[in-house]
Amino acid sequence: MQEVEVKYLVRDKPALLAALADRGIALSEPVRQDDQAYAPSSWRYGMSKRGVPFARLRTQAGRHVFTVKRPMNNELACLEHETVVADRGQMHGALLSMGFTPTVQIIKTRRVGAWGAVTICLDAVDGLGTFLELETMAREDEAGAATQERLHKQVMALGIAVERVAQTYDSLLRAANVPEPSV
Repeated sequence: MQEVEVKYLVRDKPALLAALADRGIALSEPVRQDDQAYAPSSWRYGMSKRGVPFARLRTQAGRHVFTVKRPMNNELACLEHETVVADRGQMHGALLSMGFTPTVQIIKTRRVGAWGAVTICLDAVDGLGTFLELETMAREDEAGAATQERLHKQVMALGIAVERVAQTYDSLLRAANVPEPSV
């Protein structure tokens, strides 16, 4: 399956929360996520991400999740594989042994909700601001861009001012030159 998402910078969080509440969309309590992003050692920022596997180690409430994403149509339409790992440090070492290099650390507070079959994430990303993500799963052979357009129309139906973003958080942090948090 392919995870397809759209992402928006939120300038008016109260307006967004009101628009979601008007549609009966409830968000979870906030959770803190500590994500370490990894790229193949041969890849550099500025190169295309399409077809390249990227890894992530996420810790949330003491639970560690390992994810690999391979962008298909663009950075936000990816084949995804994910599993829980027992030891973040050992998985970090395994990633280094497999030829991955740590890129940036992403620290955020996330609230999650559902809008039909679509997952909504409201993220407060340290050093970047507040973002709205809509994500859904699509068949591997589906065009991610078409699914993204459908998700975009859902966001526009909220009637709030948002700024669409085409990059992942790691690329946004890198572009903003946000200092790397200590691991």
